[in-house]
Amino acid sequence: MWAWGIIMKSKSINKIITAALVFGLIASTAACGSSTVGKDSTVSTQTTAVGNSSKKEIVKIAYLPLTHALPIFVENELQQKVGENYEIQLIKYGSWPELMDALSTGHVDGASVLIELAMKAKEQGIGVKAVALGHKDGNVVVVSNKINSVTDLKGKNFAIPHRQSSHNILLGQMLKNAGLTYKDLNVVELAPPEMPAALAQGQVDGYSVAEPFGAKSVALKTGKVLFESNELWKDSICCSLVLSDSFINNKHDIAKKVVANYSEAGKYIGEHKEEADTIAKNI
Repeated sequence: MWAWGIIMKSKSINKIITAALVFGLIASTAACGSSTVGKDSTVSTQTTAVGNSSKKEIVKIAYLPLTHALPIFVENELQQKVGENYEIQLIKYGSWPELMDALSTGHVDGASVLIELAMKAKEQGIGVKAVALGHKDGNVVVVSNKINSVTDLKGKNFAIPHRQSSHNILLGQMLKNAGLTYKDLNVVELAPPEMPAALAQGQVDGYSVAEPFGAKSVALKTGKVLFESNELWKDSICCSLVLSDSFINNKHDIAKKVVANYSEAGKYIGEHKEEADTIAKNI
C-alpha cells in the first residue's frame, strides 16, 4: 500500500499549477504523419521528400492513446493541409514509463505527456521543456458496479496511471472529501489501456484515467463513472506538449512552428468540434 502523503488543499493544487507555469507552460514564452508504434531508435535528423525538390523535417512526437493527445493529432492533420516544412511522426507507447524513457533517451523529439512527469524529469536533470498545456479537465473516476460511494472503496484496489499524475491528485482530493486517506485503500499503478480489463476481471475496484478508457468500462457495462475530474478539481491540468532541449536548440525554427501550430490546434478543437471528434477516432 502506498501512502504518498499528498495533502489535497486548494493551496496545494495552486502550487502545482504555479510550478507548472513557471516551468514554461505558456507557449509564447517557449524557447523555441503517420502513426508508429514505439520503439523507434532513430532521432529527428531525418527528412522526407516532398515532390521533387523540397524536404520536410521529421518531428517525432510520442503519445499514449488518450483523447488528451488530440491537439497533436489535430496539428498533424492541419499542417499536412497547409504544407508546413515539417512532418509530425506520431509514435504510440503503451505506458508512461515507456514513453518517458523514449523522451529522456532522445528516441523522440517531444511528447504529449503528464505535466507532473515532465516536471519530475526536469527536476532530475533531463533536458526537456514543457511548452504548452494540452487541455483542462477530461479525466474520470470509474468504479465497479458494486461501488456506490467513495467509502465503499475502503480496503479495495484502486488504479492510477502513475503516482506523478493529476489522477493521483484527483484520488487524493476524492479521499479527502470522503474523510479517507491513502491508507484506507490499496493504490496500484496500471497503464491506462489495462484498466478496463482489470476492472472487468475484479483485479481493481476503481481507477482514475483519461478517456477513452473510462468510457470503455461504461460501454462494456462493467463499471460506472463515480466522478468527473471537474467535480473534484475544477479546471484541473493534466497533459502538456513537451519538447527535448536538443530538438529546441538544434531545430529552433521548426520547434517554434510546432508550438505555434499546437496552439492553433487547440483553437481549432474548440471551434470545430465535429471535425475534432472525427480526428479523435484515429488516436
